Amino acid sequence: MSELTEFRQQVRTWLEANCPMSLRTPTPDGELIWGGSEVNFTFDDQRQWFNSMRDKHWFCPSWPTQYGGGGLTAQQNSVLESEMRRLKCRPPQINLGIWMLGPVLLEHGTELQKQQFLTPMTRGEVRWCQGFSEPNAGSDLASIRTSAIDQGDHYLVNGSKIWTSYGDKSDWMYALVRTDAKAPKHQGISLLLLDMHSQGVQAKPIDLISGKSSFCEVFFDNVVVPKENLIGELNGGWKLAKELLQHERSAMSKFGEFQLPTHFDLMSLMSDYMPAPHSASEAALLNKAVAANMEEQAYNLTVQRLGAEMQAGQSCFGLMSIMKLVHTEQEKIKFELLLDAMGYRGLGWEDDSFSEQEQAVTRAWLNSFSQTIAGGSSEVQLNVIAKRVLQLPENKGVS
Repeated sequence: MSELTEFRQQVRTWLEANCPMSLRTPTPDGELIWGGSEVNFTFDDQRQWFNSMRDKHWFCPSWPTQYGGGGLTAQQNSVLESEMRRLKCRPPQINLGIWMLGPVLLEHGTELQKQQFLTPMTRGEVRWCQGFSEPNAGSDLASIRTSAIDQGDHYLVNGSKIWTSYGDKSDWMYALVRTDAKAPKHQGISLLLLDMHSQGVQAKPIDLISGKSSFCEVFFDNVVVPKENLIGELNGGWKLAKELLQHERSAMSKFGEFQLPTHFDLMSLMSDYMPAPHSASEAALLNKAVAANMEEQAYNLTVQRLGAEMQAGQSCFGLMSIMKLVHTEQEKIKFELLLDAMGYRGLGWEDDSFSEQEQAVTRAWLNSFSQTIAGGSSEVQLNVIAKRVLQLPENKGVS
């Protein structure tokens, strides 16, 4: 028996013993566990799964052990992920810091920063949010105006961020700030970590079309941030921002693998509402659903293959824009097909005559539009793909 085969058997045995059966099904809305200073469990199995994975150091299985990670090799981490998919284990926690900031800190952070910020991530003790977009700096992110003025031993931060997911519930923020107002816009930006409990920080939720708000606008009024919280070089934040955004797109591209509330089995629902086509139009709709389902399966297999390549050290950053674009557009198409099949049953909101699942589909359909914007709109991804993947020249003569 090879070492990897033996490791797979050990992982399988451990997961079967520690992942409760109740957590091997799609996650109902409201049952996602977010790591942070205040972790809310709705039933004991969630707590057990969270604690077991934390104590096993498998919140960050491939991170170095000196920062609380599991120290697994790329191959071992791939085995762990495949076994969790096989058993349909839910994610033990959701943590934006692990998905996005952590990889950047591992490469660019000082030793002190790694010890201070990575270790709490690996224990699920800190909830992070992202402070990038601003009211007048969305797709043109380099136009940010939130300022961080040098005050000797600290920065004084003023400005605002928008579309900050769960900013009202987060402990810390990784934010892009302008540290040189006179430099070209891409060259005067730095990456700064801010304590969301600091004096002068205010987060206000923004209502979404789906009726459930996760976005916030965050305001900074003379917020004091220690200079030790600067990541990388002063005015070198744009390079780090591009790396972090690719990690974000990589995380978003893998949402289809997770048993999340937005993950609905297309063909199962199609059979519920249209068990057999009775007309040419229904047959055409069913054919479209089959094609969409095949594309989703092909996409998930591609994500797994890319994950193995990334863990082996291959750079797939440009391809992550493709994956993010494809996944969010696929989700939008999937929910359009579902609503076509469900008819008026897909228009439920709060009426008792509609089931919880029907109302969830309606809200997920509306939310699918926002996902084509979050993490960089589809139009932005197309530009990134053209430049970084296809390496097409810019036509500066087109206005």
